[in-house]
Amino acid sequence: MTSRVLFVSPAMSVALRQARFDDGGSIDDAGAARARSVAGSLPSAVRVLMSSGVRCRETAAALGLDAVPVPELAGLDVGRWRGRTLEEVGAAEPEAVGRWLTDPGCAPHGGESVRDLCARVGRWLVDAQGLEGRTLAVVEPEVVRAAVVDALGMPASLFWRLDVPPLSLTELSGRAGRWNLRLGRPPGALEAE
Repeated sequence: MTSRVLFVSPAMSVALRQARFDDGGSIDDAGAARARSVAGSLPSAVRVLMSSGVRCRETAAALGLDAVPVPELAGLDVGRWRGRTLEEVGAAEPEAVGRWLTDPGCAPHGGESVRDLCARVGRWLVDAQGLEGRTLAVVEPEVVRAAVVDALGMPASLFWRLDVPPLSLTELSGRAGRWNLRLGRPPGALEAE
């Protein structure tokens, strides 16, 4: 049995434009319009899931999806840095930001480390590999990164080297404990599957 997980990253938001740690803000008007414009291009799925954050909920709604939030697919908990820009945090805590960006086990913000996020998403992938059919999941970019890192057995130190643009698609297909990666398809370019 082959399982497929198609990850959709959320639409653009003001926080993303400002390089701000997720602050629970909404997607912006342009992001919502872009999501609505590609709503019919996503392939059908047996199950539709999402991160519980506002951006993912609003993106799923704009895509016309009735998605169910899954705690294991929540975005990275950045603790006390939530809502602040990377520039603000870098100015106030340069050593902490430096450690955080280079040591995946570090969580100077009091939240979750990148390594812990990768492990959490990896546990979810183990369960997902036993599911028949396609799973569509609207998730934060860091969840996509964590899934790719875990699925391909990459070191967590490569997490920040993966770019996940808004409304991009990343697909994992797997069986027998092995995942394959298909990435970089914009929603409007999907072929009928």
